[in-house]
Amino acid sequence: MFKQVPVLVIFAAGLSGCALVERLAGKPETAAGTAEQTAPMATEIAAPVETTSLETLGGGQTPEALDQTSATEKAAALAAPAAGGERELGRAVVALGAPAEQGLWVQSELVKAVAKGRVVAPNGQSLAVDLRPGTGAALMSLAAYQALGIGLTELPELVIYGP
Repeated sequence: MFKQVPVLVIFAAGLSGCALVERLAGKPETAAGTAEQTAPMATEIAAPVETTSLETLGGGQTPEALDQTSATEKAAALAAPAAGGERELGRAVVALGAPAEQGLWVQSELVKAVAKGRVVAPNGQSLAVDLRPGTGAALMSLAAYQALGIGLTELPELVIYGP
């Protein structure tokens, strides 16, 4: 260890001498380094971006327009009794799935294969749904959200039951 100290001192002194030699040679020093190291500044300006306001695009589609599940189908799913032999698969916080995907469904990594099942919302309502396997965050269809009376921006924790 002590044999390496003199070598390090000599090396450090040599490096500091390089800057002294450059200064004596007349090369100006800048804040960013020597004049040779400084790159020219960019002067190119990007073209303006054209944008469209949301007001000109219209309001989009309402949830009711996207949901093609009938009120009868929703009522039947709400009234469906618990199936014999079902078991609790677990709890999952669900987000709104793709509104264009029709039907009453829940997609979760708790589900291993496509099956019929049901979910119970925090308000105690039970809904018969198609269970779909998934990865990552759990999703629920627009129709299921509306049938359970859950706000579209809510992230409810559901109890999922399946075979």
